[in-house]
Amino acid sequence: MVKTHKPQHVTGITSLSLIINYYHQVGIRPLEVLGLQLLSKLNMIIRMIQSGRLFPVEFVRPLLTALLLAASSLVQAELEPSPVAEVTLVLGASVVRQQYGSEGVQIHRGDLIYVGDRIETRSNGHVHLRFRDDALVSVRPNSRLNILRYDYDPNRPSESTIKFELEEGVTRAISGRAAKEARDRFRLNTPIAAIGVRGTDFVVSAGVGSTRAKVNEGAIVMAPFSEVCSADGIGPCASNALELAGGALGLAALDQSAPLPRLIPAQSVRTPDFMQAEVQRAAASSGSQLQESAQAAIAPENSESSKEQEVNNEVLLEGVTTVKVRVDAEVAAGKVEDTDFIPSDPIALSDDGALVGFNYTPPELLTSEQLSRRQLVWGRYFGEPTLLDRLTLTFEEASQSRSAAIGTLEFGLFRSESNGRAISSEAGLVGFRLTSAQAVYNSQTGIIAMAVNDGSLDINFQDNSFSTFLTLNSDTTGIVDFMATGKLFDGGFLRALEATQSVRGAVSFDTTEAGYQFVKNLPLGTVSGLTLWDSK
Repeated sequence: MVKTHKPQHVTGITSLSLIINYYHQVGIRPLEVLGLQLLSKLNMIIRMIQSGRLFPVEFVRPLLTALLLAASSLVQAELEPSPVAEVTLVLGASVVRQQYGSEGVQIHRGDLIYVGDRIETRSNGHVHLRFRDDALVSVRPNSRLNILRYDYDPNRPSESTIKFELEEGVTRAISGRAAKEARDRFRLNTPIAAIGVRGTDFVVSAGVGSTRAKVNEGAIVMAPFSEVCSADGIGPCASNALELAGGALGLAALDQSAPLPRLIPAQSVRTPDFMQAEVQRAAASSGSQLQESAQAAIAPENSESSKEQEVNNEVLLEGVTTVKVRVDAEVAAGKVEDTDFIPSDPIALSDDGALVGFNYTPPELLTSEQLSRRQLVWGRYFGEPTLLDRLTLTFEEASQSRSAAIGTLEFGLFRSESNGRAISSEAGLVGFRLTSAQAVYNSQTGIIAMAVNDGSLDINFQDNSFSTFLTLNSDTTGIVDFMATGKLFDGGFLRALEATQSVRGAVSFDTTEAGYQFVKNLPLGTVSGLTLWDSK
């Protein structure tokens, strides 16, 4: 230990590096902290600091120790990683690696994703990620996507920095607030190209020697790596770049053998209608032949030209239709975890490939196995399900280990009581995300299904109130906004009754799930539906 009595001016300690330097200079040992009577000495030192005095090392040592411990705690807190995204959909075999070379862990719906993670999908894997700024990234089968950087501050979105790396495969990105506000600080790297954004919805396919991209909305800038366009950079590169806008009839393409990116015209790629028909024929297959048929429809020959055409078609297909995603869902449905009970692609597209929104209606009727872990489920009191039912179980299935919380003539919301029968008001304000819904429009011309594109639910357990909204859509009605505010009653019941609309529902006793039935009168008919929610 250094036995120096040279005075130290504590006000000169302005950084962790200086603290560590002083730490070594005075030879502090961690075990000595226990016998220093810190409180009394720190009080004295604080008064001395305030007066600007110097003091000997025996007083400096406990202060430095305390400062070092406090600074270390602060640095550790700053280094604690924060999640940047949540997994919203998992189909088939897909893993996340927290660092390169680490053992992959199977991804599940609801898992959190951090900077430095690598998403890897197998031949039947498909993953959707929703980021903090509401950006959505879809990772298709046989792909590897690295999350290199995701700096987003909701208070300063224009200062955001986002960087991905697609090592191999196909990914689709629908920009959130960060990329929209800071377009010059978004970058997607492939093995040979840098891609910046000027818009909100694009698809990229990458391999060792080639990159393909399609834009559904907005624009992208593709450039080859060079001395002036480094893989370490941020944002789009201007040198040797090609800009591709949404609606362009073709793909942006870059090959390792070519110095510049080029535009592949639409006639070089099979038309979306032709490809959709092929995939639909593949979807009509069954068993293990389903995936093989779908792949055969896209790439019938094993030649270099057909391989390139397969890549082009894969990008175009991802950009303009979700039929292939449905095929992947059928292939992988048997391997989806019970908690991943919505085997569907939530991205809703129009026939021409434009983004409509997210459709939270499952493509098929959910099963009791898929809903087995939920505390809240919907059940039918009578008869068989209609063709438009997606969320309802039979009465026997729904009532197993659950009791009816609310009901209509047709449906009941059944709730588990395994977590008690009381709801604590200490829960405060809880936000819920929509996990699944079904809705119909009933008029004199008949009953039609409606897409549920968006939703929000906030429950204040302190003042016993809630607010919610849904965005619904159909060709007949157009976009219908449903908004309601109501009361939370004892026992966890939600109710909002108005002249032209109503909400009746319940929340789970541990406040992690909610569900409600809604009705809204329109001039020529009635909109009604069922919802299920999970706390954020």
